[in-house]
Amino acid sequence: MVFAAPNDALARAEGVLDADPSPLHASVAHQVIGIWQRDWGDMRIALHHLRRARDLAARAESADREADVLAALGVALVHAGRTQQGLAALERGIERGSGHTRARVLYRRAYARWVLGQHREALEDVRRAIPVLRQVDDVIWTARALTLRATVHLALGAVDRADADFTAAEALWDTTGQEHDKADAVESRGLAAFRSGDIPAALRLLDEAEERYAKLGTPTFMLNIRRCEVLMAAGLAPEALGEADAAIGVLDGIGGQSTRKAELLLAAARAARLAGEAHTAIARADMAVRLFAGQRRSWWETHARLVLIEARVAAGRSSGRLVADTAAVAERLASFGAPAAPEASLLAGRIALGLGWRADAERHLGVAARSRHSGPPLARMTGWAAQALRARAAGSGRGVVEACRRGLDVLDAHRMTLGASELRARATAQGAELAALAQQASLDSGGPRRLLVWSERWRATALSTPPTRPPADPELQSVLTAFREIAARAEEARGEARPVPALEREQRRLEREIRARTLHLRGDTPGDGFRFDPGRLLERLGEDDVRLVELAVLDGRVQVLLCGQGRVRRYEGGLLADAETEAEHVQAGLRRLAHPGAEGRLPVVEAAGRRLEELLLGPAAAHLGDGPVVVVPPSRLHRVPWALLPSLRERVLSVSPSASSWLRARETEPPPGGRQVLVRGPGLATGGAEVPHLAGRYGGAVVLEHADARVPRVLEELDGAALAHIAAHGTFRADSPLFSSLRMADGPIVVHDFERLDRSPYRIILSCCDTARFASVGADELLGLVTALLPLGTAGVVACTAPVNDAAVVPLMLALHKGLSEGLSLAEALRDARAVLPGDALHQATGWAFSAFGAA
Repeated sequence: MVFAAPNDALARAEGVLDADPSPLHASVAHQVIGIWQRDWGDMRIALHHLRRARDLAARAESADREADVLAALGVALVHAGRTQQGLAALERGIERGSGHTRARVLYRRAYARWVLGQHREALEDVRRAIPVLRQVDDVIWTARALTLRATVHLALGAVDRADADFTAAEALWDTTGQEHDKADAVESRGLAAFRSGDIPAALRLLDEAEERYAKLGTPTFMLNIRRCEVLMAAGLAPEALGEADAAIGVLDGIGGQSTRKAELLLAAARAARLAGEAHTAIARADMAVRLFAGQRRSWWETHARLVLIEARVAAGRSSGRLVADTAAVAERLASFGAPAAPEASLLAGRIALGLGWRADAERHLGVAARSRHSGPPLARMTGWAAQALRARAAGSGRGVVEACRRGLDVLDAHRMTLGASELRARATAQGAELAALAQQASLDSGGPRRLLVWSERWRATALSTPPTRPPADPELQSVLTAFREIAARAEEARGEARPVPALEREQRRLEREIRARTLHLRGDTPGDGFRFDPGRLLERLGEDDVRLVELAVLDGRVQVLLCGQGRVRRYEGGLLADAETEAEHVQAGLRRLAHPGAEGRLPVVEAAGRRLEELLLGPAAAHLGDGPVVVVPPSRLHRVPWALLPSLRERVLSVSPSASSWLRARETEPPPGGRQVLVRGPGLATGGAEVPHLAGRYGGAVVLEHADARVPRVLEELDGAALAHIAAHGTFRADSPLFSSLRMADGPIVVHDFERLDRSPYRIILSCCDTARFASVGADELLGLVTALLPLGTAGVVACTAPVNDAAVVPLMLALHKGLSEGLSLAEALRDARAVLPGDALHQATGWAFSAFGAA
């Protein structure tokens, strides 16, 4: 009963002990309490009760009862880090038990051996147990044994065998009332989905399991560990680190299993390394190594040593000793049959290459490269990365490019299984090294066109296809509505200086639920087979005499690729780090200029613009011609106000996340009907003063303001519109970019809302602060309002990269729409609108803060 209704079982066991039971019944009660404390409470209390249960079983002279208690005690001792004592108790239980009871003890020794990383021995024990359990028709213990065997198969990389066992176990669980075991089965299916590469299904199943555990009131430390693994694979390492550290805090607070603490420390170390926190990773991994060693868990200790070495390398350490240590770890992992062995061989090869040890590097990389043809996507990626490094060491540029192409194709196929744009964007981080290797090989070969192709291959890939639209989901709609209401109440409370902590907590809870539902979506869009064609780009540029400037970054330096007049030319710019610093100075200056009385800052901002031009365009600035210019910056330069650069200041200028994205926008047809939508949100300093004027200009436009500017109605009218102008407060959420929002009458409209549109407006103008701010994630990806719109049918956006003065925005917007009504593109109209603004610092800064994105 303890795994059917754990808390009820605990209460009944305590009631039995209060009634002066016989030694046999008291032994059972103490065992129930011991198991409950072992799995969900204090290990010291667990060991006390299980030892008492063992002694009472001996007094009752029941060999099978004693064997059963010894098995439970053995598992507890293993979890407490007392490995030898635990295995001895389990061995004694096998000796004391017979028949059916012995099979149950064998199952529990198999479980202990799985915890210890002794996978082959665990399989042998469970192989002996299952026929006996089936023979006596013990459904519950047969299902447990099948679930355990499946879990061991996963640890050894045998996904198909694990699937078969999980399926058989699930059919048995459906016939029982074992609610905790059923939750564990759902959790196990989540692990299987993850091992087979289905991250959305893994997240969905783990969330479902957590809900089941919550109803039972039991902690979920193993689930925390597994979710950390999935979050890391999804590119969400900071979240994984937070989850692992929080679980460690809870476990320490209850005096829980030291085995689980070691596993959580290992998960935290992996997450910290992936999050770029090398020293945190070293500290966590070192603690995990020591705990695993003390627990005599060699399999786990070896994995922790691998993470410790990875963290030390990330912290800048490199030595012959590290090569030897990593090679030893790789050899040990291979002896265990661990899927992580190629990863260790790759690391040994990398370190050896860095030291110039070519022969050693070739040996280790050759071993790692064997994984490129089989296994889950990330394992094959490891193999192709090793193959690319081998080719580079051998001086084969063609071999480097081919290995990088094959590896990125594997990751592309994996990314397209992800429905959420956030996951697709973050997953690209796993291909960053391959993309960089291919770009460097292209640069070394001296071909600017090839470098352009590889710069495009792994840039803004999340925009190449729309995210999976969530199905009609009344619960999601309800949560979104509740989120808007709570967010609006919180905003109102802040305005009235009332306390908001409770409202903010509820808002965060609703955000988590919305995000979780989105991350569960599986991709329904197959790869479209799109391959960037530089010839097609040059043809389109030539039609309008446009120059496209793509900025690639290799070894920290900007490479300027100038495309136009039928060719691609390369120029060298400055250091990316210097450009980022200068861009931050410019942003600070624009914030100051948004307020009257800061005119003295104007020369400083203009000087920074000149320095940015030197760093980002270099000699290319003199070869831009007289026509329009499209700038394609890397994601880390998304906040540059490009119109501030002297050579771009009076040009028709647009910005695009990638050349491929610009091509798609250029070839996007406007919707039929030419419907215009004008939206005015609440709380603007000017009251959205341009909107009434624009309503007069466009005549039949749909105008949504006051109570009409509610999110459902706004979304309904935006869907399929030719032109939308939204005057509303914008909020950028660096912590959660897909909750960046525009404030409507009933609360915020967020990126998740826009992603539910069948077709976003062909042209959209966002006349408020910070609407062109993005989070840079993955390899070279952007998440934010503007980038959410581009894959959904929007061909052009005007938005703002900095805080602006609301009053100064009004004349800019009126002039912009005048140009649009005369048939100009967004970029042309914005250029002309800047030119007619008053010449004071306030209006100049306002003009520079807005950019045209896309090609409409």
